[in-house]
Amino acid sequence: MTQTPLVRLQDISISIDGQVLLERIQIDINPGEIITVIGPNGAGKSTLAKLILGLIKPTSGLLVRQPGLRVGYVPQKFHVDPSLPMTVKRFLQLADNAANWQQALARVDVSQLANQPLSTLSGGEMQRVLLARAIQIQPQLLVLDEPAQGVDVTGQAEFYQLIRSLRDELKCGTLLISHDLHLVMAATDQVLCLNRHVCCAGHPETVSNDPAFIHLFGNQAARSLAVYHHHHDHHHHTDGTIAEGSECTKHSHA
Repeated sequence: MTQTPLVRLQDISISIDGQVLLERIQIDINPGEIITVIGPNGAGKSTLAKLILGLIKPTSGLLVRQPGLRVGYVPQKFHVDPSLPMTVKRFLQLADNAANWQQALARVDVSQLANQPLSTLSGGEMQRVLLARAIQIQPQLLVLDEPAQGVDVTGQAEFYQLIRSLRDELKCGTLLISHDLHLVMAATDQVLCLNRHVCCAGHPETVSNDPAFIHLFGNQAARSLAVYHHHHDHHHHTDGTIAEGSECTKHSHA
C-alpha cells in the first residue's frame, strides 16, 4: 500500500535576485522516515528547510503539504538575550499545547532544567530544550536544521539516537539537515546530497558509493558514511560528558 507523503516537492526551483538557490528539487517526505540532507556550504540546505516550513515560496514547481500538517522545528541557531529573565518552563509554556511541557522535557531527559534561565544553558542543553518544544505539538513532521551544532561528539551521537527514538514513537517524518556525516548516518533512513540540485539520494551505503558524493566530499568521507557504528552501554549528561561508572566504545570498520 502506497502511503501519501507528508510533503511533496515537485520540480521546485528558487531564485532570489537572479541567484539560483535550489534547482528542480524532487523530494517526498513520508511518515516514519528520516531523511538527512547533506551538502557543502551554500548548497541550499537551510533554504530547503525554510521552503518546507512555508517561510519562503518556490519560484517555480509545486509544493504539496498534507492539510493541517503539524510541524515541529528545531532551528540551527537560537539566540537568547542574557538580560531576558525567562526560564525553560516559561519558554515551553508559551508554545502550542503548553500543557505538555513537563512530559516533553522528561522525554528528552532534561526535566532538571525546568527552572533554569534559558540564557545559562549549554549548547547541548539548549538543543534538547528546543527539541522538547518541537515535540509538544505531537508533530507529524520534524524539521531539524543542524540540530547538534555546538554539541561535542559524544553528545551529538546520543542526540541523533534520541531523534530516531522520537521518530519511532511519534511515527513522524523527519527532515534532518546536518554536516556531521559519520555520526548522523547511524540514525537515518535516506540521504539526500544537495548542491543546489539533488546530486544523489538513497540509503547511506548507496550514496557513499555514488560518484557525485565522492566528488563533493572525498573518499574518506564516503568510507565514514558507509561504515560508522556507535555502540554504547552508557549515558551522557546534557553537556556531553559520560555519567560515572559507564563506558563508551565506538567501532569503525574500514
